[in-house]
Amino acid sequence: MESRAFALLDGGLATELEARGFQLNDRLWSARALLDAPERIAAIHRDYLDAGADVITTATYQATIPGFVARGRSETEARRLLVSGVGLAVAARDAVNARALVAASIGSYGAYLADGSEYSGAYGLSIEALMNWHRPRLRLLEGSGADLLAFETIPSLAETDAIVRLLAERDGPPAWISFQGRDATRLADGAAVAKAAAIAELSPRVAAVGINCVPPERIEPLLRLLATATSKPLVAYPNRGDAWDAFERRWVVRGSPVDFASLVPVWRSAGARLIGGCCRTTPADIRTIASSLQGS
Repeated sequence: MESRAFALLDGGLATELEARGFQLNDRLWSARALLDAPERIAAIHRDYLDAGADVITTATYQATIPGFVARGRSETEARRLLVSGVGLAVAARDAVNARALVAASIGSYGAYLADGSEYSGAYGLSIEALMNWHRPRLRLLEGSGADLLAFETIPSLAETDAIVRLLAERDGPPAWISFQGRDATRLADGAAVAKAAAIAELSPRVAAVGINCVPPERIEPLLRLLATATSKPLVAYPNRGDAWDAFERRWVVRGSPVDFASLVPVWRSAGARLIGGCCRTTPADIRTIASSLQGS
């Protein structure tokens, strides 16, 4: 992978769990499968590796120590469950493609709240409070055996600042920070996306900066704005353009099918080096992206 100009990410994990009959109408969302169906998570990782993914992300986006404790698990068991998400991905990687990388998924504080606020960033917490909340999970995942840390769907300047400060506290695996965009210029909290990229630029541990879980049409303009504020490689992994209904805890289908084959070259020209899919994307989509990347 090091000799190539790009890396292929995987696609939606929760999407595949639902397709295999796993119910996700739960505060833990896909992380509930760490409790009830780890074998399905492992199978999905293998499917994405078979589709050509160079990087697979763990089922820990919505997995937190407080979340598992609220489910009746001890703190010790909660910590074990969190790390087990990395173990499942590492085992799948070792079985299918030893050169692939495992990225430990770290969702925003809003993901833990399970109220859709990762799409608004309206937490009302200070930078210090966000640091204190993220620190235990980050420290655990830093020592979990993951190759990378993936901070995903980050919606606000305050949370970006908190992450960068936490990464500066100690050495550890490289990370990417991927933002949630309200529109083609702003984060979910309304701040300019270039300001968030400028904060991430200051961190030696941040290896890439990008956008995830936005409709595909927002990717190119957001990438071009990110490129004005950071020299780091750019990451792009959109959803399919559907809308998340936080009250019903389900996706509402919108728009027409996504033509990844034609979009990927546009994202590459806008600076994307790591490309994949987020919610509602599948191994078939990752195969399509792989074919497009191979032709670029």
